[in-house]
Amino acid sequence: MKSKPYDIYLKEFGNNLRRIRKDKGFTMESVANEAEIEYRQLGRIERGEVNTTIISLLRISEVLKIDMKVLFEFSISEQQAE
Repeated sequence: MKSKPYDIYLKEFGNNLRRIRKDKGFTMESVANEAEIEYRQLGRIERGEVNTTIISLLRISEVLKIDMKVLFEFSISEQQAE
């Protein structure tokens, strides 16, 4: 299956979310439960498989005790974007 042009953004977003979650010592299960989202859905977000909702991101950021904008603090190199 061919990647869509913006898939790299979903992947990097998910990588950033996973890094933040782990750095703060949360398990996927605890974040999913507290954010009231499905555990599998959180996994899909972290793997960059889905384009999730703003409400889900708001709930996740509240659980992680961060501003939602921190979830978007990642960069894409020109090589990655191609």
